[in-house]
Amino acid sequence: MKLFNKVAIVGVGLIGGSIAQAIKKKGLAGEVVGVSRHKKTLLLAKRLKAIDRGSQDLNIIKGADLVILATPVDIIMNLAAKISTLVSKECIISDVGSTKQRIVSKLERIFPRYIGTHPLAGSEKRGIVNAQSDTFKGSLCIFTPTRYTDKKAQEKLRSLWTKLGAKLVILSPEIHDKILSFVSHLAHLAAFSLITTIPADYLKFASGGLKDTTRIAASDSELWADIFLSNQKYIVKAVTSFQENLGRIKSAINKRDKKLLIQILKKARVKRAALG
Repeated sequence: MKLFNKVAIVGVGLIGGSIAQAIKKKGLAGEVVGVSRHKKTLLLAKRLKAIDRGSQDLNIIKGADLVILATPVDIIMNLAAKISTLVSKECIISDVGSTKQRIVSKLERIFPRYIGTHPLAGSEKRGIVNAQSDTFKGSLCIFTPTRYTDKKAQEKLRSLWTKLGAKLVILSPEIHDKILSFVSHLAHLAAFSLITTIPADYLKFASGGLKDTTRIAASDSELWADIFLSNQKYIVKAVTSFQENLGRIKSAINKRDKKLLIQILKKARVKRAALG
């Protein structure tokens, strides 16, 4: 069942490409077009049947009734004004940015039918070559509507994400950024910091534990720099909390306080077990 006549995906990478593939596979749009800075990406996206047409020129989005912005945060912010000149006021605009306050604040003033979303899916891998049509099956997709959000547009987008297999959660942009700073952004920051701390010539002795712990440090550096800077307030608070907990462990070790150390580690183990 077609929900849209023409869907435009701006940023045909891992997430954008996966959305495009899923929409195509499920027949949810009459046409899917993609925009990328790289011609090779567009050729591969077409070969993988993620898009019908692709272009490095934003003009390809004209006539779309849904535009999804799947680029780093700063690029989303920079493209918004140009995109507004190419689409009608009836076009639904959405994004899949990992932080929401800055994006929502700007885009809802530009587009009357804008809805912020953040699918909690994907991996440290990047690019259309790693896109999968079932990426969102069983995943969470966070919607961040405000009092200005068009309800009909929100329901139509809700229908799309449900058909892509996602379970939907509604949060305010601020609460989204606060929660994600701990459960996602801090984890990436810690992985980047951990692998940086280890002397390079020690890595040949690394076991599976280090590889598991630092897997996400292989993530896209430009993307994560944008995420950290766009959520500065809450990431700084999360890092401060992390430093305090790390400090407690360091203090217990310095004092050779085995009882306290076991207490801290047990508490952490119980919390991790609850994660599943």
